[in-house]
Amino acid sequence: MAMGDYESTATSLEGEENLIAAAEHIVKALGSNKNFTKDVKKILADLGSQLSTMATVEDNMVEGKKSGIEEQLSVVEEKIMSWESDDSMIWDSGPDEVAEYLNAVDGARKLTERLENQCLSSQEEKDLLCRAHDVLQMAMQRLEDEFKHVLVHHRQPFEPEPMSFRSSEDDAVEEGSIVSFGDESVEESTLRDSISRNSEEFIVDLVRPDVISDLKCIANLMFSSNYDHECRQVYILVRKDALDECLFNLEIEKLSIEDVLKMEWGTLNSKIKRWVRAMKVFVRPYLVSEKWLCDQTFAELGSSNSVCFVEAAKAPMLQLLNFVEAISIGSHQPERLVRILDMYEVLADLLLDINALFSDEAGSSIRIEYQEVLKRLADTVRVTFLEFENAIATNASTSPFAGGGVHHLTKYVMNYIRLLADYNETLNLLLKNHDGAAATSLSPNTSPATREESITKYFSDSCSPMALHLQSLTSVLEANLDEKSKLYRDASLQHFFLMNNIYYMAQKVKNSELRLIFGDKWIRKHNWKFQQHAMSYERATWSSILSLLKDESNSSSGSTSRTVLRERLRSFYVAFDEVYKTQTAWLITDVQLREDLRISTSLKVIQAYRTFVGRQMQHIGEKHIRYNAEELQDYLLDLFEGSQKSLHNPNRR
Repeated sequence: MAMGDYESTATSLEGEENLIAAAEHIVKALGSNKNFTKDVKKILADLGSQLSTMATVEDNMVEGKKSGIEEQLSVVEEKIMSWESDDSMIWDSGPDEVAEYLNAVDGARKLTERLENQCLSSQEEKDLLCRAHDVLQMAMQRLEDEFKHVLVHHRQPFEPEPMSFRSSEDDAVEEGSIVSFGDESVEESTLRDSISRNSEEFIVDLVRPDVISDLKCIANLMFSSNYDHECRQVYILVRKDALDECLFNLEIEKLSIEDVLKMEWGTLNSKIKRWVRAMKVFVRPYLVSEKWLCDQTFAELGSSNSVCFVEAAKAPMLQLLNFVEAISIGSHQPERLVRILDMYEVLADLLLDINALFSDEAGSSIRIEYQEVLKRLADTVRVTFLEFENAIATNASTSPFAGGGVHHLTKYVMNYIRLLADYNETLNLLLKNHDGAAATSLSPNTSPATREESITKYFSDSCSPMALHLQSLTSVLEANLDEKSKLYRDASLQHFFLMNNIYYMAQKVKNSELRLIFGDKWIRKHNWKFQQHAMSYERATWSSILSLLKDESNSSSGSTSRTVLRERLRSFYVAFDEVYKTQTAWLITDVQLREDLRISTSLKVIQAYRTFVGRQMQHIGEKHIRYNAEELQDYLLDLFEGSQKSLHNPNRR
C-alpha cells in the first residue's frame, strides 16, 4: 500500500460507518409515526432491512479495518526500522530520503493518535497501540539525533570583526609610560525587528541558512508528537555549547568572584579590556543572531522559542555579569576608575538590547539581574571617583621633589582627568544629584580657601556635575602641591615648583577637550597664578643679587669707592656662579615655559649688568671684569635643564 493511501482508506471506512448509523436513526424515527400509510410503512420496513444487512456487513469489516491499521503500521515501522541499523545520517542522504522518512514518522504519529482515540477492548488492540508507541518513540529518538546533527554539523564559524574602542582604551594615564602615584604605580525581517532596535544590522548566520527549514520541520514534528521536551533539551544543549565556545574564543575565562578579587591589578586590567570587547561582540551580534535562529526554528511553537533561547543563554550571560559583580564589590582604587567606566558604558549601551532579547517572563531573571548589576556598577563609579579625590588630598611627601619640576602626582591627576573627559556624558549622568560630594568630601587638611572655592562651585548653576567635580579635583591637587612646596627651604624654589605644576595643569586644560569643561575663566585664572609664581621666583632669586649692581653715582670716586665697587662686582659673580650651579639642576620640561623664563630673567640681569659695567668700568678696571654681557647671557640659557653644571668646569656644555 502506498504511503498516500493510508489516510484515504481510513477516511472512507469512517465515513461509511457514520452514514449507516445516521440512516438507521432516521428510519427508526420515521417508523414510530402512526399516521403513515401502509405503503410508506412497507417502504420504511424494507429500508430498515437493507440497513440492517449493511450494518452486518460493516461489522464484518471492523476486523478488516483493524487489519488495515496494522498493515499501515507495519509499512511505517519497516521504513523507520530500516534506519536503526544504519549509522549514516538521514539528512545527509538527500531530500527524497528525508521526505520519505518524515512521511513515515508522521504516519506513525497519526496511527498512534487514531488508536488512542478508539475504545480498545481486546488485548490484541492494546498490543497494537503499544507497538505504535514503540515505533513512534524509536522515530523520535532518531529525529532527536538528526536534529542535533543538523545543528552541530551545519554550524557556521563565527569570527568577530576587529572592534573599535575609544582612544583611551589602551592609553596609559601617563603618555606612553607608567607614572608613580605616591608609592604605587598605575598603568596609564519582522522577527528581526522584534529582537532589538535595528538589530538586522547585527545578525549573522550561526547555521547554514538552507537547513533552517529542516530544523523547523523536525521541531514541528517532535512537538506534534508530544516530544517537545526532548526537542527543546537537545537544542538548548547544542546552542549552549556554541555560546560557551563563543566566550572561549573571546578569551573569557570562567572565574569565580573570589578569583577576581584576588587578582593583581595588571592582570585584572587586561581581563577587563577583554570583557569589554567580549560583551560588545557577545550581545551584538552573537546573542541577537542566537535569538533570531531560535525564533526561526520554533516560530510556530508558542513560547518555546523564548524558553530555548533563555535557557541556552542564561549561563553564559551570568558568567559575564558575575565578573561585573566582582568588580563592583572589589577595590575602589583610583586607577580602576577608567576601566569601570568602560564597563558601565558597555552595559548601559546594551541595556535596550538586553531588555528586548529577554523581554518576556522566561527572560525576566536575566533582565532584572542585568539591571541590578548596572546599578551597582554605577555606585562603584561614584565611590571610586570620590576615592580618587581623597587619594589626591591625602598623598603626602616627606621630602621635596627633586629639581622643582612637575610632580608625578600632577601628571597623574591631569592625565587622568583628561581621560575622564572622554566620559563626559556618562559622568554627568552618574554624578548628577551627587554635586555636594565635591564640597563635602575634602580632606580635613584642605585649606579654608580651597574648601570655600569648592563650595562656591557647588552653588554655581553654570557648572555641569562633571565640571564641578573635576574642578574640585584640581583644587584639591593645588592644595596638596602648596603643601609639597613648603618642603623646600629655598623660597625661590617653592615658587619655581608651583609655577611649573600650575603651568602644566593650565596647559593640559587649554590644549585638550578639558577646555570645554573647565572654561576660559578657569584657564585665565591659572595662567595668572603661574605667572605670579614666576615673578615671585625672579624676585626671590635675583632681587638681592641685582641689588649689588645698583647705580650709586653719588658715591666718591676715591680708592675706597673703587674697592667697594670691585667687591660688589665680585659678590655678584659669586652669587651668579652659585645660581648657575644650583638652577642648572632645576628642571622645566616645557620648552616654551623654559624659554620664556630664561628670556625674562636674561632681560633683567643683562640690562642691570651692562648698565653697571658701562658706568663703573673706569673705576673697576678691565681686569676685574670676568664675563662680558654676551657670555653672561649664554650662561643664563643653561638654566632649568635638570643637569647641574659649574662655571668653573671648562666642559660645562
